[in-house]
Amino acid sequence: MADPTIIIYHYPYSPYARRVVWYLILRGIPYSQCVQPPMMPRPDVSQLGISYRRIPILSIGRDVYLDTRLQIPKLEALFPEIPRLGATESDQLAVERLLSLFTNDTGLFGKAVQLLPTDLPLLQDPAYYRDRADFIGGNLSPEGMNAARPEALGAVIRALDLLETTLLADGRDWILKTARPSLADIEAVWPFHWLLGLPGALPKDHFSPAVYPRVYAWIQRFQDAVSTAKKQMGKPATLKGDQAVQAILQAPFNENEAAVDGKDAVVVAQGLQRGDLIRVWPTDTGSSGRDEGRLVGIDTREVVYEAGEGDHMVRVHAPRHGFRVKKVVDEAAKL
Repeated sequence: MADPTIIIYHYPYSPYARRVVWYLILRGIPYSQCVQPPMMPRPDVSQLGISYRRIPILSIGRDVYLDTRLQIPKLEALFPEIPRLGATESDQLAVERLLSLFTNDTGLFGKAVQLLPTDLPLLQDPAYYRDRADFIGGNLSPEGMNAARPEALGAVIRALDLLETTLLADGRDWILKTARPSLADIEAVWPFHWLLGLPGALPKDHFSPAVYPRVYAWIQRFQDAVSTAKKQMGKPATLKGDQAVQAILQAPFNENEAAVDGKDAVVVAQGLQRGDLIRVWPTDTGSSGRDEGRLVGIDTREVVYEAGEGDHMVRVHAPRHGFRVKKVVDEAAKL
Protein backbone atom coordinates (compact mmCIF):
# COMPACT_ATOMS: atom_id res chain seq x y z
CA MET A 1 0.00 0.00 0.00
CA ALA A 2 1.46 3.36 -1.04
CA ASP A 3 1.61 6.12 1.57
CA PRO A 4 -0.45 4.38 4.26
CA THR A 5 -2.40 6.38 6.83
CA ILE A 6 -0.54 6.02 10.12
CA ILE A 7 -2.21 6.94 13.41
CA ILE A 8 -0.86 6.36 16.89
CA TYR A 9 -3.13 6.28 19.93
CA HIS A 10 -1.01 7.35 22.89
CA TYR A 11 -0.41 9.82 25.65
CA PRO A 12 2.82 11.83 25.44
CA TYR A 13 4.55 10.66 28.63
CA SER A 14 3.99 6.96 28.01
CA PRO A 15 7.51 5.49 27.77
CA TYR A 16 6.27 2.69 25.51
CA ALA A 17 4.58 5.15 23.17
CA ARG A 18 7.81 7.12 22.97
CA ARG A 19 9.50 4.06 21.46
CA VAL A 20 7.18 4.22 18.45
CA VAL A 21 7.08 8.02 18.23
CA TRP A 22 10.87 8.17 18.30
CA TYR A 23 11.04 5.57 15.55
CA LEU A 24 8.64 7.53 13.36
CA ILE A 25 10.45 10.82 13.95
CA LEU A 26 13.99 9.48 13.49
CA ARG A 27 13.01 7.69 10.31
CA GLY A 28 10.98 10.65 9.04
CA ILE A 29 7.67 8.83 8.62
CA PRO A 30 4.63 11.18 8.76
CA TYR A 31 1.89 10.21 11.20
CA SER A 32 -1.15 11.53 13.02
CA GLN A 33 -1.95 11.08 16.68
CA CYS A 34 -5.05 10.49 18.77
CA VAL A 35 -4.16 11.55 22.30
CA GLN A 36 -5.56 9.34 25.05
CA PRO A 37 -6.06 9.71 28.81
CA PRO A 38 -3.43 7.97 30.95
CA MET A 39 -6.11 5.92 32.70
CA MET A 40 -9.09 3.91 31.57
CA PRO A 41 -11.66 4.26 30.09
CA ARG A 42 -10.56 5.15 26.54
CA PRO A 43 -13.72 5.61 24.45
CA ASP A 44 -11.69 6.44 21.34
CA VAL A 45 -10.14 2.97 21.40
CA SER A 46 -13.48 1.35 22.18
CA GLN A 47 -14.82 2.79 18.93
CA LEU A 48 -12.45 0.44 17.12
CA GLY A 49 -14.10 -2.53 18.82
CA ILE A 50 -10.96 -3.10 20.91
CA SER A 51 -10.84 -3.82 24.66
CA TYR A 52 -7.02 -3.95 24.82
CA ARG A 53 -5.95 -1.42 27.42
CA ARG A 54 -2.24 -0.87 26.76
CA ILE A 55 -0.74 2.17 25.03
CA PRO A 56 0.32 2.74 22.30
CA ILE A 57 -2.01 1.37 19.66
CA LEU A 58 -0.88 1.84 16.08
CA SER A 59 -3.01 1.82 12.95
CA ILE A 60 -1.48 1.48 9.50
CA GLY A 61 -4.35 1.83 7.09
CA ARG A 62 -7.18 -0.40 8.30
CA ASP A 63 -4.83 -2.74 10.15
CA VAL A 64 -4.36 -2.11 13.87
CA TYR A 65 -1.24 -3.29 15.67
CA LEU A 66 -0.83 -4.00 19.38
CA ASP A 67 2.43 -3.94 21.38
CA THR A 68 5.55 -2.02 20.42
CA ARG A 69 7.41 -5.30 19.89
CA LEU A 70 5.19 -5.89 16.85
CA GLN A 71 4.54 -2.28 15.85
CA ILE A 72 8.17 -1.36 15.25
CA PRO A 73 8.97 -4.34 12.98
CA LYS A 74 5.83 -3.57 10.97
CA LEU A 75 6.98 0.02 10.49
CA GLU A 76 10.48 -1.17 9.67
CA ALA A 77 9.05 -3.15 6.74
CA LEU A 78 7.37 -0.05 5.25
CA PHE A 79 8.79 2.73 3.08
CA PRO A 80 11.80 1.00 1.47
CA GLU A 81 12.82 4.34 -0.03
CA ILE A 82 13.52 5.72 3.47
CA PRO A 83 16.66 4.38 5.21
CA ARG A 84 15.65 1.91 7.91
CA LEU A 85 16.82 2.06 11.51
CA GLY A 86 17.15 -1.68 12.13
CA ALA A 87 20.31 -3.75 11.92
CA THR A 88 21.04 -5.90 8.89
CA GLU A 89 24.19 -7.80 9.94
CA SER A 90 23.50 -10.91 12.01
CA ASP A 91 25.71 -9.95 14.95
CA GLN A 92 24.23 -6.46 15.16
CA LEU A 93 20.72 -7.86 14.77
CA ALA A 94 21.43 -10.14 17.74
CA VAL A 95 22.47 -7.14 19.88
CA GLU A 96 19.33 -5.26 18.83
CA ARG A 97 17.04 -8.16 19.75
CA LEU A 98 18.81 -8.88 23.01
CA LEU A 99 18.46 -5.23 24.02
CA SER A 100 14.74 -5.45 23.30
CA LEU A 101 14.51 -8.47 25.58
CA PHE A 102 16.61 -6.71 28.21
CA THR A 103 14.36 -3.65 28.45
CA ASN A 104 11.00 -5.28 27.68
CA ASP A 105 11.06 -8.76 29.16
CA THR A 106 13.29 -8.82 32.24
CA GLY A 107 11.02 -6.82 34.53
CA LEU A 108 13.30 -3.78 34.29
CA PHE A 109 10.49 -1.36 33.52
CA GLY A 110 8.44 -2.70 36.42
CA LYS A 111 11.34 -1.78 38.70
CA ALA A 112 11.53 1.65 37.07
CA VAL A 113 7.84 2.24 37.82
CA GLN A 114 8.51 1.55 41.50
CA LEU A 115 10.85 4.56 41.46
CA LEU A 116 8.10 7.02 40.54
CA PRO A 117 8.03 9.80 43.15
CA THR A 118 4.78 9.35 45.03
CA ASP A 119 4.35 13.13 45.25
CA LEU A 120 3.75 13.40 41.49
CA PRO A 121 0.33 15.00 40.82
CA LEU A 122 -0.99 11.92 39.02
CA LEU A 123 -0.03 9.71 41.97
CA GLN A 124 -2.11 11.84 44.33
CA ASP A 125 -5.26 10.50 42.68
CA PRO A 126 -6.62 7.26 44.23
CA ALA A 127 -8.04 6.43 40.80
CA TYR A 128 -4.47 6.03 39.54
CA TYR A 129 -3.77 3.20 41.99
CA ARG A 130 -7.04 1.47 41.15
CA ASP A 131 -6.32 1.73 37.44
CA ARG A 132 -2.74 0.50 37.68
CA ALA A 133 -3.72 -2.28 40.11
CA ASP A 134 -6.08 -3.57 37.43
CA PHE A 135 -3.29 -3.11 34.88
CA ILE A 136 -0.68 -5.16 36.76
CA GLY A 137 -3.18 -7.60 38.24
CA GLY A 138 -2.22 -6.90 41.85
CA ASN A 139 -2.27 -4.36 44.63
CA LEU A 140 -0.59 -0.99 44.25
CA SER A 141 -0.21 1.76 46.85
CA PRO A 142 2.20 4.57 47.74
CA GLU A 143 3.35 2.54 50.74
CA GLY A 144 4.06 -0.49 48.58
CA MET A 145 6.01 1.60 46.07
CA ASN A 146 8.15 3.15 48.80
CA ALA A 147 8.85 -0.26 50.32
CA ALA A 148 9.95 -1.63 46.94
CA ARG A 149 12.19 1.35 46.16
CA PRO A 150 15.55 0.00 47.50
CA GLU A 151 15.31 -3.20 45.47
CA ALA A 152 14.20 -1.24 42.40
CA LEU A 153 17.19 1.11 42.73
CA GLY A 154 19.49 -1.90 42.78
CA ALA A 155 17.98 -3.24 39.55
CA VAL A 156 18.43 0.08 37.76
CA ILE A 157 22.00 0.43 39.04
CA ARG A 158 22.86 -2.99 37.62
CA ALA A 159 21.29 -2.07 34.27
CA LEU A 160 23.18 1.23 34.02
CA ASP A 161 26.41 -0.46 35.08
CA LEU A 162 25.97 -2.90 32.21
CA LEU A 163 25.59 -0.13 29.64
CA GLU A 164 28.38 2.01 31.08
CA THR A 165 30.94 -0.80 31.26
CA THR A 166 30.13 -2.77 28.11
CA LEU A 167 28.29 -1.36 25.09
CA LEU A 168 29.24 2.25 25.77
CA ALA A 169 32.62 1.60 27.42
CA ASP A 170 34.71 2.47 24.36
CA GLY A 171 33.17 5.93 24.04
CA ARG A 172 31.09 5.22 20.94
CA ASP A 173 28.26 7.62 20.15
CA TRP A 174 25.68 4.94 19.30
CA ILE A 175 25.18 1.33 20.38
CA LEU A 176 26.08 -0.19 17.01
CA LYS A 177 28.66 2.47 16.07
CA THR A 178 26.28 3.86 13.48
CA ALA A 179 26.35 7.40 12.14
CA ARG A 180 23.02 8.18 13.76
CA PRO A 181 20.69 6.57 16.32
CA SER A 182 19.56 3.11 15.27
CA LEU A 183 16.79 0.83 16.43
CA ALA A 184 19.25 -0.68 18.91
CA ASP A 185 19.52 2.72 20.61
CA ILE A 186 15.73 3.00 20.83
CA GLU A 187 15.51 -0.52 22.28
CA ALA A 188 18.09 0.33 24.93
CA VAL A 189 17.43 3.95 25.86
CA TRP A 190 13.71 4.23 26.56
CA PRO A 191 13.38 3.21 30.27
CA PHE A 192 16.45 5.25 31.27
CA HIS A 193 15.43 8.31 29.25
CA TRP A 194 12.04 8.13 31.00
CA LEU A 195 13.51 7.82 34.48
CA LEU A 196 16.01 10.63 34.04
CA GLY A 197 13.16 12.90 32.98
CA LEU A 198 11.37 12.41 36.31
CA PRO A 199 12.75 14.74 39.01
CA GLY A 200 13.13 12.88 42.28
CA ALA A 201 12.99 9.39 40.79
CA LEU A 202 16.74 8.74 41.10
CA PRO A 203 18.95 9.87 43.99
CA LYS A 204 21.77 12.06 42.70
CA ASP A 205 24.45 10.36 44.80
CA HIS A 206 23.98 7.15 42.80
CA PHE A 207 22.76 8.56 39.48
CA SER A 208 24.50 11.50 37.81
CA PRO A 209 26.80 12.32 34.87
CA ALA A 210 29.72 11.93 37.27
CA VAL A 211 28.73 8.32 38.07
CA TYR A 212 27.60 7.29 34.58
CA PRO A 213 29.26 9.76 32.18
CA ARG A 214 28.91 7.61 29.07
CA VAL A 215 25.27 6.71 29.69
CA TYR A 216 24.22 10.27 30.45
CA ALA A 217 26.07 11.63 27.40
CA TRP A 218 24.45 8.94 25.20
CA ILE A 219 20.96 9.79 26.47
CA GLN A 220 21.57 13.49 25.82
CA ARG A 221 22.84 12.76 22.30
CA PHE A 222 19.75 10.69 21.67
CA GLN A 223 17.44 13.47 22.89
CA ASP A 224 19.28 16.01 20.74
CA ALA A 225 18.93 13.78 17.67
CA VAL A 226 15.19 13.33 18.30
CA SER A 227 14.70 17.07 18.85
CA THR A 228 16.49 17.91 15.61
CA ALA A 229 14.51 15.35 13.61
CA LYS A 230 11.27 16.54 15.21
CA LYS A 231 11.90 20.14 14.12
CA GLN A 232 12.59 19.01 10.57
CA MET A 233 9.44 16.88 10.49
CA GLY A 234 7.00 19.29 12.11
CA LYS A 235 4.14 18.58 14.48
CA PRO A 236 1.85 15.63 13.74
CA ALA A 237 -1.84 16.23 13.12
CA THR A 238 -3.93 15.59 16.22
CA LEU A 239 -7.20 13.77 15.56
CA LYS A 240 -10.23 13.40 17.78
CA GLY A 241 -11.55 9.91 18.31
CA ASP A 242 -14.28 10.16 15.67
CA GLN A 243 -11.82 11.57 13.14
CA ALA A 244 -9.30 8.81 13.80
CA VAL A 245 -11.87 6.04 13.44
CA GLN A 246 -13.22 7.56 10.23
CA ALA A 247 -9.70 7.82 8.77
CA ILE A 248 -8.96 4.20 9.66
CA LEU A 249 -12.22 2.79 8.30
CA GLN A 250 -11.88 4.70 5.04
CA ALA A 251 -8.33 3.48 4.45
CA PRO A 252 -7.38 0.29 2.60
CA PHE A 253 -5.85 -2.60 4.52
CA ASN A 254 -2.10 -2.40 4.98
CA GLU A 255 -1.54 -6.13 4.55
CA ASN A 256 -3.00 -9.00 2.60
CA GLU A 257 -5.01 -11.48 4.63
CA ALA A 258 -2.81 -13.76 6.71
CA ALA A 259 -3.05 -17.55 6.65
CA VAL A 260 -3.67 -20.00 9.48
CA ASP A 261 -0.56 -22.07 10.11
CA GLY A 262 -1.96 -25.56 10.48
CA LYS A 263 1.24 -26.79 12.13
CA ASP A 264 1.26 -24.21 14.92
CA ALA A 265 0.98 -25.96 18.30
CA VAL A 266 -1.86 -23.74 19.57
CA VAL A 267 -3.76 -24.14 16.28
CA VAL A 268 -3.44 -27.91 16.50
CA ALA A 269 -4.30 -28.12 20.21
CA GLN A 270 -7.43 -25.99 19.90
CA GLY A 271 -8.45 -27.04 16.39
CA LEU A 272 -8.41 -23.42 15.27
CA GLN A 273 -9.72 -22.54 11.83
CA ARG A 274 -10.18 -19.31 9.96
CA GLY A 275 -13.40 -17.60 11.09
CA ASP A 276 -13.38 -19.08 14.59
CA LEU A 277 -14.28 -16.71 17.40
CA ILE A 278 -11.18 -16.24 19.53
CA ARG A 279 -10.18 -14.31 22.62
CA VAL A 280 -6.76 -12.59 22.69
CA TRP A 281 -5.04 -10.89 25.61
CA PRO A 282 -1.57 -10.05 26.97
CA THR A 283 -0.26 -12.36 29.66
CA ASP A 284 1.94 -9.94 31.61
CA THR A 285 0.26 -6.57 32.13
CA GLY A 286 -3.11 -5.26 31.00
CA SER A 287 -4.53 -8.78 30.91
CA SER A 288 -7.98 -7.53 31.89
CA GLY A 289 -8.33 -5.95 28.43
CA ARG A 290 -9.37 -8.99 26.40
CA ASP A 291 -10.43 -8.77 22.79
CA GLU A 292 -12.74 -11.10 20.92
CA GLY A 293 -12.87 -11.40 17.17
CA ARG A 294 -12.91 -13.72 14.18
CA LEU A 295 -9.62 -15.41 13.42
CA VAL A 296 -8.05 -14.27 10.16
CA GLY A 297 -4.55 -15.71 10.43
CA ILE A 298 -2.01 -17.00 12.89
CA ASP A 299 1.62 -18.11 12.84
CA THR A 300 4.51 -18.18 15.30
CA ARG A 301 4.94 -14.39 15.16
CA GLU A 302 1.43 -12.92 15.26
CA VAL A 303 -2.28 -13.54 15.41
CA VAL A 304 -4.68 -11.52 13.26
CA TYR A 305 -8.38 -11.20 14.00
CA GLU A 306 -11.33 -9.07 12.95
CA ALA A 307 -12.73 -6.58 15.46
CA GLY A 308 -16.09 -4.97 14.75
CA GLU A 309 -18.37 -5.92 11.91
CA GLY A 310 -19.15 -4.90 8.35
CA ASP A 311 -18.09 -1.38 7.47
CA HIS A 312 -16.79 -0.93 11.03
CA MET A 313 -14.44 -3.92 10.93
CA VAL A 314 -10.68 -3.57 11.39
CA ARG A 315 -8.01 -6.25 11.39
CA VAL A 316 -6.11 -6.39 14.67
CA HIS A 317 -2.59 -7.81 14.85
CA ALA A 318 -1.13 -9.00 18.16
CA PRO A 319 2.27 -10.62 18.68
CA ARG A 320 2.35 -14.22 19.85
CA HIS A 321 5.11 -13.38 22.29
CA GLY A 322 3.48 -12.30 25.55
CA PHE A 323 -0.07 -12.89 24.29
CA ARG A 324 -2.53 -15.76 24.65
CA VAL A 325 -4.98 -16.99 22.03
CA LYS A 326 -8.03 -18.95 23.14
CA LYS A 327 -10.87 -20.32 21.05
CA VAL A 328 -14.32 -19.28 22.28
CA VAL A 329 -16.04 -22.65 22.34
CA ASP A 330 -19.60 -21.74 23.30
CA GLU A 331 -20.27 -19.13 20.61
CA ALA A 332 -24.04 -19.33 21.12
CA ALA A 333 -23.60 -17.91 24.60
CA LYS A 334 -21.88 -14.89 23.09
CA LEU A 335 -24.77 -14.06 20.73
